[in-house]
Amino acid sequence: MKLRTILLIAWTGLAMSIAGCLPASAATRHIVLLYDERIELPGLSLLDNEIVRTLRSGSTEPIEVYREVMDLSRFDSDSYKTRLRDFLQAKYANKKIDVAVAILPPAFDFLMAYGDLIFPGTPIVFCGVDRAQLGNRALPPNARGVLIKREFAPTLELALRLHPATEGVVVVSGTSAFDARLRAKAQDEFRPYENRVSFTYLSELPLDQLLVKLSQLPSQNIVLFTTLFQDGIGQPFVTHEVVERISRTASVPVYGFVDQYIGRGIVGGSLYSTTAHGVETAKMVLRVLTGAVPSQEISEPVNSKVIFDWRQMLRWRISDRLLPYDAEIRFREPTAWQTYRWQISFAVAILLIQTALISGVLWKRRRRRHAEIESMNRMSELAHVNRFSTAGELTASIAHEINQPLAAILSNVEALQMMLKSPAPDLTEIQEIADTIWRDDMRASQVIEHLRSLLKKAPSERRRVDLNEIIRGAIELVSSQAVRRKVDLRSTIGPAPLPIMGDRIQLEQVIINLIVNAIDAMSDTPAREREITIFARRRDEFAEVMIADAGPGLPPDKLQEIFQPFFTTKGDGGMGMGLSIARTITEAHNGKIWAEHEAGGGAVFRIGLPLA
Repeated sequence: MKLRTILLIAWTGLAMSIAGCLPASAATRHIVLLYDERIELPGLSLLDNEIVRTLRSGSTEPIEVYREVMDLSRFDSDSYKTRLRDFLQAKYANKKIDVAVAILPPAFDFLMAYGDLIFPGTPIVFCGVDRAQLGNRALPPNARGVLIKREFAPTLELALRLHPATEGVVVVSGTSAFDARLRAKAQDEFRPYENRVSFTYLSELPLDQLLVKLSQLPSQNIVLFTTLFQDGIGQPFVTHEVVERISRTASVPVYGFVDQYIGRGIVGGSLYSTTAHGVETAKMVLRVLTGAVPSQEISEPVNSKVIFDWRQMLRWRISDRLLPYDAEIRFREPTAWQTYRWQISFAVAILLIQTALISGVLWKRRRRRHAEIESMNRMSELAHVNRFSTAGELTASIAHEINQPLAAILSNVEALQMMLKSPAPDLTEIQEIADTIWRDDMRASQVIEHLRSLLKKAPSERRRVDLNEIIRGAIELVSSQAVRRKVDLRSTIGPAPLPIMGDRIQLEQVIINLIVNAIDAMSDTPAREREITIFARRRDEFAEVMIADAGPGLPPDKLQEIFQPFFTTKGDGGMGMGLSIARTITEAHNGKIWAEHEAGGGAVFRIGLPLA
C-alpha cells in the first residue's frame, strides 16, 4: 500500500511537470469591426477582406470577427445612434472583446463617444481617418489609429504628363459634407498648377445635367473625379456607381484618386490603396493583441500606388512607355507568348527539329541529284562512245551507202561528158542526167548528215518525234551491214505515226544497238535462217517496238542480268555496255525495255515508250 502511494505521487508529479512544459491551449481572440456604411460597398468590401485575411494569416491564435454596420447614409439621426448604442451594449454585455476597430470617421466618432460604455476597457483601433479629421482632439488612453493620407496632386501631375496638350481640368465632386471636404483639399493641392491649366469645379449640377456637360467637353480637357455621394439637388448616390457612368459618358479621359475606381472606367492615377490601408490596420490590431503597441499610437503610412487600366489606355491611345517605371497596369490582355509559352516553345522546338530534318533530307537529295546528273553525264559520254563504236562496226555499210550514189554520180557525169561532145546534144536527156546527179548527191549528203547527227556530242533535247521515222532511219543505217552479213531485215511499221516526246538521236541509238546485237547473235546461224523482225505498234497509251532474231536465244536466268553494265555474251568481242546504255536511255524517257526468250529459238527485245 505504501509503495502504491509513492508511485501515485511520483506519477502525478511527472504529469504535472510535463503539463507545465506544454504551451497553454490557444485562446480565441474576439474582434469587432464597426463600419459606418454597408460593407457590400466596393471600397469597404476590399477593406474588410484585407483586414480579416491579414488578421487570420498573421495570428497564432484563433480569430473570431464580429461585423457591425451603422448604415448612416440611410439612417442618420441622434435617436438612431442612441438606440444603436444601447443595442450594442446589450449585445456584447457578456462577450469579452479584445479589440474594437472603428472604420472611417463616423464609426470613429461613435466609439469615441460610446466606446467605454459598449466595450469597457477594450482597446480601440481606428482607420480611414485623415489628419484633418483627427484634428487636435484628445484621444483616450486605449485608442490607437492608422491615418489615411489622401493626395490629389500626384494624379494631376501624371495626367498632365500623359496629356501635354491639356488646357483645362474639370474636377467633379458631390455636395455631401464628405464630398465638400475632399474637394476643398484637392483645390488646395491644385493651386500651384493654376498658372499651367484652367480649373473648373462641377458639384452643384444634378447628375443627369452633369453627364450631359461632361459628354461635350473639348478634347484639350481632362476630368478628375473625387467622390459624389450626393449631387447638386441632394439626391444620394453610391460614388462607385457614379464614376462608371461618368467614365462612359465623358468625351475626355477620366482620372481618379482611389484604387476602387480602377476597373470602373477611370484611366488611372496615383491612387490611395484601400487594400494596403486594410493591411496596415490589421497589423496594428495584431500588435495590440500581443501588447506591442503603446497607447495613443498614431501611424500615417503612404499607401498610394500608381495604377492604370490597360483597356482605358487603349481607348485614349496612351502609350505604356510614358508611365512611371513602377506603374501597375491592370486588365492587360496577356500576349500569346505569355498565355501559351510552353506550347509555343514546344511547337518551335518541333519546327526547328523538322527544319533540321528537312534540311538534311534536301541536302541528301541535292547530293543524290548531283550524283544522278553526274551519272547521266557519264552515261551520255559513254553512249557517245558507244555510238562511235557502233559507227565503226557499220563502216562497211556506211561506205556502201555513200559509194552507191557516188558511183551513180560518176557514171552520169561520164555520160553527160559524152553527150556534150555531140554536135547536137539532147537537152532533155541532159536535164534528166543532171536531176539524177542531184538526187544521188542529196542521198549521199543525207547519209553523211545522218552519220554526223549520230556521232556528234550534243545535250539531250526532248521534242515531239515520230517513233516510226526513228525506226526507219535506224534500219536505213544498218541495212548495208545486214546485207553484208546475209541477214534478212523485215519490218512491219504502220502508216500511222507513233508520236512520242524524246531525243531522236538517243532513241535511234537504242534501235541500232538492238539490231546490231541481233545481227551479231546470228553469226553462227545458217545464212538461210538469219532473219530479224522489227515490229512497231500502238498499245494502249504506249508505243511498243519489238525486235526479234533467229539466233540461239537467251538463257531464262539471264533475262535481267543482260542489262547490267559490262555483261556480254560476245566473249572478247564486246564491252557489255550496249544494252545497259539502251536501258538507261529508255528509262530516261519514262519507258521500259525488257527481253524475252522465244520457245522456238531466238531472242526478243521489247521497248515501251509513253505516247505524246
